[in-house]
Amino acid sequence: MKQPSAGVGLVFAVCGAVGFSFKAILVKLAYRHGVDAETLLALRMAFSLPFFLVMGLLATRSAALPLSGRDWWWMAGLGLFGYYLASYLDFLGLAYISAALERLILFLYPTIVIVVSAIFLGKPISRRMLGALALSYLGIGLAVGHDLKIAGETADVVIGCLLVFGSAVSYALYLMGNGQVVGRLGSGRVTAFASSFACAFSLAQFGLMRPLEALIQPWPVYGLSLAMALFSTVAPVWLVSEAIRRLGAGPVSLTGTLGPVITLFLGWVMLDEAIGVAQMAGTAMVIAGVLVMARPQARQ
Repeated sequence: MKQPSAGVGLVFAVCGAVGFSFKAILVKLAYRHGVDAETLLALRMAFSLPFFLVMGLLATRSAALPLSGRDWWWMAGLGLFGYYLASYLDFLGLAYISAALERLILFLYPTIVIVVSAIFLGKPISRRMLGALALSYLGIGLAVGHDLKIAGETADVVIGCLLVFGSAVSYALYLMGNGQVVGRLGSGRVTAFASSFACAFSLAQFGLMRPLEALIQPWPVYGLSLAMALFSTVAPVWLVSEAIRRLGAGPVSLTGTLGPVITLFLGWVMLDEAIGVAQMAGTAMVIAGVLVMARPQARQ
């Protein structure tokens, strides 16, 4: 009985990685129709919100402990500094850089967790980790160099990289905060309600920054936003959660290494983004560095 469950878990994990990787492609396609980041994010979150609320209610029904006021504050904070801020900075950055470079920078979040833990929590960084960090950021340097050569606008590429790196930092901080409550409340409830708060923050931001008429968009923008909500937000969250339940967090995290490669390929096929040797080498180096960090420490 275990083997079929493991096989299904692997399929779920790969499909989740594909879904998350497809998000940048959908954003870039939507930008071609003149929509701004705030409106596009609001549409994505509006379509996603009902699904997250249902997921949260279902998870609450099967939970052993009720949610306290402090728990709700935790999830609101995770939604604000995790999903909302990470998503907004990511959407802004995608207006400046390629989808492939965006996914590669986001993939650096494990390195950020390690550095932040060392600075603020006093966790030591081994020589192996230092080597992996150097390899990852050297790879990013190669990928950025490729985009600079293609784009020709240094300022735009730098701005886009900084915005997306800020998104990766936000997501890394979310993961660190998530670890403080997920063991007690369950990943289903935390993910669903933190995501619901993020949706609410995104809609509130739209209300403050854009007139209601901004929601009048060409029909492809609505279609792409709905696809983003279903196939690159709600479905991957559920698929990865189910994959972790069947396989464990370790094997599922390894399937995430498919993300940069998938986005690189999809960007080439659907967005006509150029693929160069430096970009492929940089992608390989970043993936290798993250895999080294994900591997358990060797026994002394």
